Amino acid sequence: MDAELVDWELAVTTAKKLVRPGPQISREQAADVVAELRRLAVEAERHVEDYTHLTPAGVPTPINVVDRPEWVRSNVAGLRVLTTPLLAKLSEQQRSRFSAAVGRRVTGVQLGTALAYLAGKVLGQFEIFLPPEEYLGGPAGALDAATPVTVGRLSLVAPNIAHAEATMGVVPRDFRMWVCLHEQTHRSQFTAVPWLRAHLESEITSFIEATDLDPDVLADRVRSAVAALRGAVFDRGPDSPSVVEALQTPAQRAVLDRLQAIMTLLEGHADQVMDAVGPRVVPTVADIRSKFEGRRDGGSPVDRFIRRLLGLDLKLQQYRQGGAFVRAVVAEAGVGGFNTVWESPATLPTRAELTDPTAWMQRVLGSRPSISA
Repeated sequence: MDAELVDWELAVTTAKKLVRPGPQISREQAADVVAELRRLAVEAERHVEDYTHLTPAGVPTPINVVDRPEWVRSNVAGLRVLTTPLLAKLSEQQRSRFSAAVGRRVTGVQLGTALAYLAGKVLGQFEIFLPPEEYLGGPAGALDAATPVTVGRLSLVAPNIAHAEATMGVVPRDFRMWVCLHEQTHRSQFTAVPWLRAHLESEITSFIEATDLDPDVLADRVRSAVAALRGAVFDRGPDSPSVVEALQTPAQRAVLDRLQAIMTLLEGHADQVMDAVGPRVVPTVADIRSKFEGRRDGGSPVDRFIRRLLGLDLKLQQYRQGGAFVRAVVAEAGVGGFNTVWESPATLPTRAELTDPTAWMQRVLGSRPSISA
């Protein structure tokens, strides 16, 4: 049914045609980058576990080192899984077979264009929404309650890492370890906290259920999105809404607040772990952090426009706001006190608490003694 609304194959084809080639290095150099990333990813897992005290459970998740086209293919597959319920809901409203055929191709091209841009930027990610056949344990038909399955998959985009380290002029081995620390922290979050993936999926389902398909409402939201697009073009400041935000209904925004709070916590935690573990295992961590922050804020006007258009500026805010929250809690209550956040969905910080760590500690830790471990 979802094929009526999105041409997924066209999205992949479009992205692969538009994505820029990676840095010009020899085959031997590329092989060395891949081999070192695999080795450092395994080493980083131990460093992250030692610091966070988050012990992964179940079957180890795979580590993939990929190029840009493979990143595109994998993310289209993940998006297809994630958006199936929404697309099914939308397809019920589809009135014209002709408009559906045209719309699915247009959507495929738009999605492919966005992914082509992202494919040149993403350094790594922990994929938690995979097609059933890509989970460890075999094809969907082979899975049963007794079959061990993985929670997700860690992917490192080798050409983007190689390009970033060369552009910034940082020590390659140190930068690769730094990136691996970040991604392994995300891996630990989902493999050591059993309820986290299901909770995130539940919130996404709530977001889909809050989607209003009334034509008049959709028209109003499109007008708001056009206004946000003008804001992105003229760079009206960080407080004006992104196109992504402008398209949401009030009910969706309530769910989006909770989703953003979760993602801000996860990104901030990974950012804090990078810097906490970094001085012991990344000798040039201070230089890397300084240059990487400049890279996040920089870019051409076109690059900044696309980041704003896609809502990627929200992610930059998440790193900073979430990192400040985690650092404040760890400074006051230690890593053990901070880890109370993983006890249940009720102990997650709200968006308001992310800017007021003391409020979260008073609500969740209360009179518990400070835990410094």
